[in-house]
Amino acid sequence: LQNFLCYTCKEYVEDLAKVPKAFLQESNVRLIVIGQSSYHHIKPFCSLTGYTHEMYVDPQREIYKILGMKRGEGNKASVWSPHVKSNTLLGSIRSIWRAMTGPAFDFQGDPAQQGGALIIGPGNEVHFLHLDTNRLDHVPINTILQLAGVKTVNFSNKPQIIDI
Repeated sequence: LQNFLCYTCKEYVEDLAKVPKAFLQESNVRLIVIGQSSYHHIKPFCSLTGYTHEMYVDPQREIYKILGMKRGEGNKASVWSPHVKSNTLLGSIRSIWRAMTGPAFDFQGDPAQQGGALIIGPGNEVHFLHLDTNRLDHVPINTILQLAGVKTVNFSNKPQIIDI
């Protein structure tokens, strides 16, 4: 994750929360989110997003550095996560409001740090690595699930139409 206050990260993790544990277990896959703030922010963030899978923190951003994850915003126009529901203005206002009304007024990590997505294992073999270029550049979750051999999820709020 970029950071726990980032509205795009929050909305992405809300969709990650929709991935059934049974889908992961069938494929022997673990879903792990790593944030860059204090561990004190894990529980409130999971409550906010409904995320029940594994979550860890890397306050010194060592993993981010090892993986070559960038700081700063790259080109915003070229990418847009299908999991981001808020526009930039409203999302930013909500993020600032959460920072101001939280128990400890902090930005929960470096707001310029970008995140990414990986598929690792078995062992330490990296099968897929995507480094976000900006806060909107999240890999579609179903792309990651497919590459990891996990059933995909319908993230749309629209009812599915099945032709018979």
